[in-house]
Amino acid sequence: MTTESAATTATATVYGYPRQGANRELKKAVEGYWKGRVTAEELHRTAAGLRRANWRRLADDGVREVPTGDFSLYDHVLDTSVMVGAVPERHRAVVEADPLDGYFAMARGTREVAPLEMTKWFDTNYHYLVPELGPDTVFRTDSARQVAELAEALALGHTARPVLVGPVTYLLLAKPAPGVDGSFAPLTLLDRLLPVYAEVLADLRAAGATWVQLDEPALVQDRTPADLNAAARAYRELGALTDRPRLLVASYFGRLGEALPVLAKAPVEGLALDFTGPAAAQVEDLAAVGGLPGKRLVAGVVDGRNVWINDLAASLSTLGTLLGLADRVDVSASCSLLHVPLDAGAERELDPQIARWLAFARQKTAEIATLARGLADGTHTIAAQLAANRADLASRAGSALTRDPAVRSRTAAVTATDARRSLPYADRAAAQRARLRLPLLPTTTVGSFPQTAELRTARAELRAGRLDTAGYEERVGAEIREVVAFQETAGIDVLVHGEPERNDMVQYFAERLSGYLATRSGWVQSYGTRYVRPPILAGDISRPEPMTVRWTAYAQSLTDRPVKGVLTGPVTMLAWSFVRDDQPLAETARQVALALRDEVADLEAAGTSVIQVDEPALRETLPPRAADRPGYLAWATEAFRLTTSGVRPDTQIHTHMCYAEFGDILQAIDDLDADVISLEAARSHMRVAGELAGAGYPREVGPGVYDIHSPRVPGADEAAALLRRGLMAVPPERLWVNPDCGLKTRGWPEVRASLENLVAAAREVRATLPGRTG
Repeated sequence: MTTESAATTATATVYGYPRQGANRELKKAVEGYWKGRVTAEELHRTAAGLRRANWRRLADDGVREVPTGDFSLYDHVLDTSVMVGAVPERHRAVVEADPLDGYFAMARGTREVAPLEMTKWFDTNYHYLVPELGPDTVFRTDSARQVAELAEALALGHTARPVLVGPVTYLLLAKPAPGVDGSFAPLTLLDRLLPVYAEVLADLRAAGATWVQLDEPALVQDRTPADLNAAARAYRELGALTDRPRLLVASYFGRLGEALPVLAKAPVEGLALDFTGPAAAQVEDLAAVGGLPGKRLVAGVVDGRNVWINDLAASLSTLGTLLGLADRVDVSASCSLLHVPLDAGAERELDPQIARWLAFARQKTAEIATLARGLADGTHTIAAQLAANRADLASRAGSALTRDPAVRSRTAAVTATDARRSLPYADRAAAQRARLRLPLLPTTTVGSFPQTAELRTARAELRAGRLDTAGYEERVGAEIREVVAFQETAGIDVLVHGEPERNDMVQYFAERLSGYLATRSGWVQSYGTRYVRPPILAGDISRPEPMTVRWTAYAQSLTDRPVKGVLTGPVTMLAWSFVRDDQPLAETARQVALALRDEVADLEAAGTSVIQVDEPALRETLPPRAADRPGYLAWATEAFRLTTSGVRPDTQIHTHMCYAEFGDILQAIDDLDADVISLEAARSHMRVAGELAGAGYPREVGPGVYDIHSPRVPGADEAAALLRRGLMAVPPERLWVNPDCGLKTRGWPEVRASLENLVAAAREVRATLPGRTG
């Protein structure tokens, strides 16, 4: 096909769309089902309505090929486990009794069985349920959901393309099941899995699919020759099938690198590639492998992970180059639009000037459609859109809202000494022991306590003007008194104030820092029914006044035990926000770190002896390629130290991380130079404690013994068993006892019981230790 004909066939498509609905209808329906207020039939009816609304909105906005299978009641990787029959043995009975309850049991656990492990989806803030596989795993085809959703879309008159997690990525994301040797490689099951995918593809073809998308984002990471050979074999075998739709293999979140020639040569009909940010270099990569003659290319030229408007002219230039490299070029976002909010048009309280710079899922869809029309029909057909886009880009580039000379002068003056504690850890630890006088295996929590309905109502009443500030603050104070009293009664050693005043661990701070914007409706799925509203980092960052000192000091006034001050760290403030794309991340991180450094200094001046700076996003923001990681980790760890290094030696600095693969960043964890780190460990059976010990980590560690993402109440014996496993790796003078994460999403009854069991476990194990008085 000629370049001209490749252009005239261009259409708009997307890989996926936000699932929750304009008013988070899916969250409410699923949680209603869990509480018994919504029937299974009602839940499925709500989900079907949301799917229909999404497809209709996409079609109305110019998308000519809609995705199916991207919608999920909880997680698309969990859906894939169901599709291939990879149900853990402990969940099989409940799945067989009721597939829907079994599905949620795998996601959340029950009182009897633990859930699947949860971790980050590549370097995003989305979490997926990790498949558990072993040499005895038997895969079974269950394509009912994928076929049914395709049939729904086709019946409504849409051209639809089912989207599945590809077999190679599925296996590379999996882990050995409990009890299976840790050296087992799930990828060795590929030959067993491919026949299941063949059956799914045949079922989808029979249901009317002409194209099926297989997502292989794991191939943008560094891959071994064995991994690449597995990918080549997988698509050679799937491509050789006769009873299948045409195959579109998609990658995103970066460049394919050495995997690109593997997929370019595979007997599939198309590739979908990311051409945004650093992945823009894939234009040259694609040319170097000879392009995709005779194949379809879906070009991801609109950033699917950030909220800034696209440079339409630049994207058109990229698309023009790509026209000569494939038989057909279509236009899309760089990845699923799952990672951005639904509609910027709903943000009516934003400054109109700033609103011009924003594009959420619906606006990105319009950009994709505009680019496809310009590519197919000529740029003269989109002249008005191009002119408006140029004006909006110029407005942002020249705006005083984005630059603060004082902030830039301060960051330029930072020296290496500013990011270094005054004494080495061993000397600090001795000073902290003398000041805090804690027992062996000290107990604490990560920070937040349950956000009750009364608290959420009070916050809503304050926003609506039905409750004045004094009345709201009285409710917050009462909640803090209850949280402190409970912790004292339960016997917790280092307390927290419970964070009742905080709506979200990033948003709360963003609303109090200059340079950030908050949204009202900008919800994005983090996991399951957990949705967050990432703030938007639009300008230079500074702290006008203290943000946490008042309530931390108030909690400390209620008790003689130490109360932690808890802040969100600079890397997490970036990772869980939509960051500006007009300056290096390292520069933005340094600005945030200096603002937080001021808060740390004020907490210490107010008498706070323990300060926790949470960095759960340190691992999730790790670049997919090893060559890019040292540079990232250098500025990320410097930003943490810049935040924390101004304190006295006897002020104990904690940090917290959760639900990530910590083995990749053990040296970086050491480089943070925190005195204590708490980490997720319950679902992963204390694995991280062994990893840290193996790396020679010299400081104090709190591997979690209570999985807060499950409604289960762990017994004292269960927590004690985990503690004993932790003591096999970490000596008792350096081991803390805490939950995996904050308790905001849990209810008070389960939190009370779980923390009482946690304290009982610590006391039981402590009593067996020599020198147990500490």
